[in-house]
Formats: sequence, C-alpha cells, structure tokens
Amino acid sequence: MANLLGGIATSHIPAIGVAMDKGLEETPYWKDFFDAYPPVRDWLYTQEPDIAIIFYNDHGLEFFHDRKPTFAIGASELYENADEGWGIAEIPPVTGETELSWHIVNHLIEHDFDITVCQEMKVDHGLTVPLTLMWPGHKYGHIKVIPVAINCERHPMPKPSRCYAFGQAIGDAVRSFAGDQKVVVMGTGGLSHQLDGQRAGYINKPFDLYCMDKIVNEPELLTQFSNYELVEKAGAQGVELNMWLAMRGALENEGALKELHRSYHLPISNTGAGLQLLATDSAR
Repeated sequence: MANLLGGIATSHIPAIGVAMDKGLEETPYWKDFFDAYPPVRDWLYTQEPDIAIIFYNDHGLEFFHDRKPTFAIGASELYENADEGWGIAEIPPVTGETELSWHIVNHLIEHDFDITVCQEMKVDHGLTVPLTLMWPGHKYGHIKVIPVAINCERHPMPKPSRCYAFGQAIGDAVRSFAGDQKVVVMGTGGLSHQLDGQRAGYINKPFDLYCMDKIVNEPELLTQFSNYELVEKAGAQGVELNMWLAMRGALENEGALKELHRSYHLPISNTGAGLQLLATDSAR
C-alpha cells in the first residue's frame, strides 16, 4: 500500500509569493517568517515523497461565487496557474497523479462524499505558494500533486467536523492504494485573519496557538467548532483552519504522530502565519 509520511500545515498568503519572486526573504519584514522553513524542506529532502496531496481553497481562479463546489479534487496530468491580480508570477505547471487521484475519487464516492472531479483545473496561490515554499525556485518537478479544493469562501461551507472526516476518507484511500508510493499531505491557509469589514486586520494569537497545540493529538476538540464560531474566534478568513483539519484527518489512522517542527509569526499581510510538521511512523 502507499505510505503516508506525514503532514505539513502552512499559511498560503499571496504576499509570500510576491516576496519570493522579488527576493525579499532576508529583509527585516520577512526574515523571521522564511527562516522557519528550512527544517521542513530538509525533512522533505530526506523523505523523498513521490506524491503531495494538497488541501487548499480556490480564491476565484477556477471557482468563483457563481459556482463553488464544497469539495473538488483534481484528476489531471497537469495543472496550470495564472495571476489572480496579486502580482504573483506564473510558475511552471504542476504535474498531476491521475491513478491515485481516481482511486481517491472512487473511494470517496463509495464512502458518501459527493465531490466535484476536475479533469482540467487551474490552481491559484492557495496551492502554488505552499508548493514554492517547500521547494524554492519552483524545484518541484520531481513530485506529483493531487489538488483538493475545499470551499472556504462562500457560505454555506463544510463544517470543521466534515472537513476532518473528508481528510480521513482520503487517508484511508491512500492506505488502500496498491503500490509503495510515499505520500505527504499538506493543509494550507490561515491562521486567523480577516481581510475586510469592521474587523479587518483581526488576528487572534491565543486561538491560533491553541489550534496548533490541539491539532497534534486532540484534533477532535477543533472539530467541535462551527464555522460561525471559527469566524468569531479567527476572523472571516480564519475558516481556512478547515484545510489544516483535512490534513490532520488524513493522518488519523496512522497512530501517534510526532511533531517535528512548529513556527508561528505575525503579522504577515495581516495574518497569523503558522507552520507545522507532523510525521508518522512511516517516515524515516
């Protein structure tokens, strides 16, 4: 069966992509943020994953408010990207993994998740920024990617508990896949932030740190929140925690996890930016 090596949770703020394009990593505003990533990159280099399943939310490039699937999964050999208006340079196409994608799709349908399947799909900064953070200089051509989009923009959205269960089903699908592929899962977005309205600029550091604490060994505590409670505690865009929960759900049946790295930095573009690495026993 395929092996789940672990999970990575990281913010996907579009300004990060702009900073990397402009070579600002060592400037005072950005240095502490970027200094947190080498340990995760080193782990990826050591583990040599074949496939990355990336939970992210599309911000309007592929799905806009006129059509917003609750869950969508890519089943394509190639994923293009484009500038969404943030000024992020286009990056090389992302290579897909269709065999495992279709296995996951069939498993999800059999286990009562009615999803949208995309055989053509553009991916936005929610996926490309984390990918470039892990492999700077766009050196990710060796890894195949399965994009999994979760609605975090338009109400009604899937509940935290549903996103966690969705991740569990994907993890089970990976474990039932024939072969010896090494798989890493990524949850992107967050943490607390609100981009507009009366609470624009809102960050809740204590709640962010609470989420990072509990997601390791007590994720069920986070699944008890409603999306409205997440908005209250973490801001309108703080519901992106749901992607972290999907990542953690995928690792639920892997036994005890080891937290190998953690970082929290604020503010980055009015966001509490988190980074976390959780490893399974399958990791070296």
